[in-house]
Amino acid sequence: MRCEIIAIGTELLLGQIVDTNSSWLGQELALAGIDSLHQTKVGDNLERIVGSIRLALGRSDAVILCGGLGPTQDDITREAIAEVMGVSLIRDHDMGEKIRELFTSRGREMTQNNLRQADRPKGASLIPEMPGTAPGLICPIENQVIYAVPGVPHEMRTMVRGTVISDLKRRAGVTSVICSRVLRTWGRTESGLAEMLADRIQELDELGTATLAFQASGIEGLKVRITVKAPDEAAANVIVAEEEERVRRILGDCVFGIDDETMESVVLDLLRERGMRLAVAESLTGGLVGARLAAIPVASEVFVGSVVAYSNDASFKWCEMPQGPTVSREAVMVMANGVRQALNAEVGLAVTGIASPVESSDIPVGTVFFGLAIGDRIEAVSAVMPGDRNRIREYSVINLLNYLRRTLLFGERE
Repeated sequence: MRCEIIAIGTELLLGQIVDTNSSWLGQELALAGIDSLHQTKVGDNLERIVGSIRLALGRSDAVILCGGLGPTQDDITREAIAEVMGVSLIRDHDMGEKIRELFTSRGREMTQNNLRQADRPKGASLIPEMPGTAPGLICPIENQVIYAVPGVPHEMRTMVRGTVISDLKRRAGVTSVICSRVLRTWGRTESGLAEMLADRIQELDELGTATLAFQASGIEGLKVRITVKAPDEAAANVIVAEEEERVRRILGDCVFGIDDETMESVVLDLLRERGMRLAVAESLTGGLVGARLAAIPVASEVFVGSVVAYSNDASFKWCEMPQGPTVSREAVMVMANGVRQALNAEVGLAVTGIASPVESSDIPVGTVFFGLAIGDRIEAVSAVMPGDRNRIREYSVINLLNYLRRTLLFGERE
């Protein structure tokens, strides 16, 4: 079974909206064992949409159309499908009433053009999941099928996970299960990871039990994806777990989490396990560390707060720093210990550095100092961050948190 994805919307071609839907769909199809060899973007033009659908049906068994199901004049996906199917549009009055009730339940007045969303090509059925006002479509054409889902990401995902994937697997006769796990790493290059795992990748090519793939994710680190195909979920989970253990042994401490875990969520979990609270003093990052920590649910159980002392005067006042250079190993140690005491936490973290050229300083741009105060240890390390101002600040956040992670784990092992 081959399934093609067509993203519809002129705004996609103009770069006004980034097409994240197609990448997500590609991932879901791969996990379902459905081949997806082509992805297309097309603007809101009936002739070009019809041509894209016909091209896709000429080389694939199924097509997923994403977008163009709304109530406005440029929402013409339904018309395009009807033309390809050689049928007319019919209005589903039950769906029309459902749309009307949705507006009423939300205290909104429905304009008549919303009833266009109740139109469907003759012979098509509606996708039962309907998180918004635009229903999705299943449109069979002999032994092929077209699915139409909204472009709004959460609406699209609800329909795909609820109906489209299972219907595709049924049509394809897929009975096996594909499972994957992502190991998240920090501190190694992609080429370095590939070199470390080269022998294992070659072994897996011969065994055919699993595959390893790499994905660079910027400030979120490098991901190593383990993918397994097995007769059932239980068998797949066993193979995934065994392979994860092997990969962890090879990569060591650069693996900091799995799947949706982030560096900040991992650090907060480690602190919670040890009954320790964290306070942060930020200069260079201007609140980015605190923002990422605070975004984690129940972070307040562990994260006491962040003091943002961006100017020198603020650093002297709030971080109890003596007059002198604020970008140095000594300064960041004072900041870490000072914020720990000021906010009554067991652990203090601090970061300061140079993100842009400063005439009065001979410190190279990108130089960052990380401070840590934990127990009777007050120490600091430095590193040079790559990139422009924003990348320097963002990379500093994850490096600071990784510094704490490694300290907590190494302390555990000593």
